[in-house]
Amino acid sequence: MRNKIVAGNWKMNKDREETEVLLAELAAKLPDTTAEVMVAPTFVNLQEAVRLLENSTIQVIAQNMHYADNGAFTGEISAPMLNSIGIDTVILGHSERRAYFGETDELLAKKVAAALEKNMRVIFCFGEELEDRKSGKHFELVESQLRNALFNLEADDWNRIVLAYEPVWAIGTGETASPEQAQEMHAFIRKVITDKYNGELAEKISILYGGSVKPGNAKEIFSKPDVDGGLIGGASLVADDFMAIVEAI
Repeated sequence: MRNKIVAGNWKMNKDREETEVLLAELAAKLPDTTAEVMVAPTFVNLQEAVRLLENSTIQVIAQNMHYADNGAFTGEISAPMLNSIGIDTVILGHSERRAYFGETDELLAKKVAAALEKNMRVIFCFGEELEDRKSGKHFELVESQLRNALFNLEADDWNRIVLAYEPVWAIGTGETASPEQAQEMHAFIRKVITDKYNGELAEKISILYGGSVKPGNAKEIFSKPDVDGGLIGGASLVADDFMAIVEAI
């Protein structure tokens, strides 16, 4: 059985007080579930989040990290720094990091390697833009993102990889991705991994969907056989909405 995962990416939202309030709400309202539930507050609130959730099953994860352990990289955070405050999972390759900060597949390959070297778990994000989808190049692009950043890994490394497919064209654009489109791409991703490695490995990989999951569409999306959970953006900032998504899985 693959792990079911619901991860909330808070992005650049919530100051310290707001973080404390939301974490308390989430801890109080967390339903009885076998799914892994994760939250990714901002860097400045990670340590406090770890402390506040020490008696909860909700995991605290990071939104990003640098590939170097230390050095002259102003404003960056390293894997050892995250490890030192109890963080062992990091989101890498998010569409916003790619679009706004110029992160390439080659850079992300270095970040993934650095995270794995420090025994961290990686939620690796990837997905196509609207023009890729409309031109019919979405499968080709997704395969290239996986190949360039992850296909240098040994099979055992994949034990610490979670995939998160983000159809960028369906996030805040007014366009809508159907559950069937999500399933189609997730099945394709599993085939690509099968072709590179083997079917047994591909069947073990949790593939999350990151295309504007909300309480109203979560159950239908999560019902698809190759969708193993969600990477949640805006809905993770409202306790009742996020918990409704956890309930849906």
